[in-house]
Amino acid sequence: MKTRERIEVAIPQEPSLPTVEPSPIRYAAAKRTFDVVGATFFLLLAFPFFVIVALLVRLTSPGPIFYKSVRIGLGGRPFTFIKFRSMFVDADQRLAELRKQNEKDGPIFKIEKDPRVTPVGRVLRKFSLDELPQFLHVLSGEMSLVGPRPPLAREVVEYDEGCLVRLSVKPGITCFWQIMGRSRLSFAEWMALDQKYVREMSFWTDLKILVRTPVAVLRGFGAY
Repeated sequence: MKTRERIEVAIPQEPSLPTVEPSPIRYAAAKRTFDVVGATFFLLLAFPFFVIVALLVRLTSPGPIFYKSVRIGLGGRPFTFIKFRSMFVDADQRLAELRKQNEKDGPIFKIEKDPRVTPVGRVLRKFSLDELPQFLHVLSGEMSLVGPRPPLAREVVEYDEGCLVRLSVKPGITCFWQIMGRSRLSFAEWMALDQKYVREMSFWTDLKILVRTPVAVLRGFGAY
């Protein structure tokens, strides 16, 4: 009589995300007040742009108006991140075939002439109009007006200890590298500037970054 052997198949598990202790912020109350007031004011001011951008996305390519993805926020906690869709609906499925064309170092993926981006999406990205819905995240408390940009989970699992520092504060809509070259900078430069922000963050640092952001957005340098 033959004995039946038990075969165990190892099922691959999703890599666990690291947890990071939030940094103490001396001006936390002032920062949150400024976030709520600033985001509310901007959303009211930019409402016509929301309508125009939504119509452009809807009328120029099939698919939803908004793109949703999971990003990593304060302390390593994931949240659902929304922006106006700037790519074709099969963009995520086509990522693997484009990996070899990646123009950036580190765990990030960027191609200046990414074929997945729609014609309207190129304009939206150049002037950061696809980012407008993120002011809703600021109101909800998941993001701040100023802070490191929220990364993808697949990027975070490759972070070293130095990179993880950026998760000790709330992610933001704008930051140092958003006003200093954006996608023209290397991954190492992004991380160095985010670490600089964590070290130097203050109400006045936030204000200086916010004042410089509109000029950087209008120039569109390094945005793709």
